[in-house]
Amino acid sequence: MRQDVATHAKDERQDALLLRGLGNKRLPGLAAAAVAVAVAWLIHTTVPVIPFLTASVMLGILSANLPGISTAVEGVLQPGLTLSAKRFMRLGIVLLGLKLSLIDVAALGWKTLAIVVGIVLLTFMGTLVLGKALKLPGDQPLLLATGFSICGASAIGAMSGVTKTDHRDTVVPIALVTLCGTLAIGVLPALKGPLGLDTVQFGYWVGASVHDVGQVVATAQTAGAAALAVALIIKLTRVLMLAPMVTGAALVGRFRGRRTANGAEDNGIKLPPLIPLFVAGFMAMIVVRTLGILPPVVLEVAGTVQDLLLAAALYGLGASVQIRSLLQTSGRAIIAALLSWGLIAALAFVGVHFI
Repeated sequence: MRQDVATHAKDERQDALLLRGLGNKRLPGLAAAAVAVAVAWLIHTTVPVIPFLTASVMLGILSANLPGISTAVEGVLQPGLTLSAKRFMRLGIVLLGLKLSLIDVAALGWKTLAIVVGIVLLTFMGTLVLGKALKLPGDQPLLLATGFSICGASAIGAMSGVTKTDHRDTVVPIALVTLCGTLAIGVLPALKGPLGLDTVQFGYWVGASVHDVGQVVATAQTAGAAALAVALIIKLTRVLMLAPMVTGAALVGRFRGRRTANGAEDNGIKLPPLIPLFVAGFMAMIVVRTLGILPPVVLEVAGTVQDLLLAAALYGLGASVQIRSLLQTSGRAIIAALLSWGLIAALAFVGVHFI
């Protein structure tokens, strides 16, 4: 009896030491992510046209490819950056729900809402077909479809959490959706005049076609406050599609997992959850925002925390991007991304004229 107690106590001490050691290994990477977030914020403050989250991704990519720093990224910083890329992304997505109010969405009217949902679904299916036709590997077609149709890197992070995709395999989709969203900041305002769009129509177009919320702000504000207000409402309505799309992917994964389990000798295969915990949290935060039970100061603080978490996560993901290998192996993915970008821009432009 005493021997069993002593053995149990010894095992607990070893587990505690292991966890402490693991935590210590993560500290350098977490510290690097914190510094990168601060630098990204300074860049955004100095040059507002560069979105905060875009700056974070770009700093991560630079860190992974600059001599000297890249060695640390692949070595001592990797455990902390991996934690940041996975866990912080999910926490940030949960808090993203506090930016969405169902009342604002309902105020758009059924016609506008139907058009926005149609744009999301058509872009998703079109990109998925393009990715499969171009024979992109693994989950790349699904992740590209999610990122381009809904809300950029955040949507890719949410979908990869359901599909259990290794965070290193999300690098190409996130890099490409960030690239196209950044290009939109310069391209779309230049097309406003030639396409004959007034201020409000331009806001609708930006909100329905640009990927990340920060990129929407940077693009729409070039046409003034009215365009920005419309763009944000449309964009956040697209973000609302994140929950059903990710839940649908979880259902498909669960069905396939059950079929695999039924066809295997070992039926102990763990199925993915019906609704992932962070998606349930995201939906709960939407309800909280809709009920209006939180004061504005709490919403403001939550929004800041959400931006910081997503910035740290995107820095960690960007730090996985090896430009040389990206250029060598991702030609078809680049083609798929550019076609998807053109698809959503065209669908949104047509949709603007029906709103």
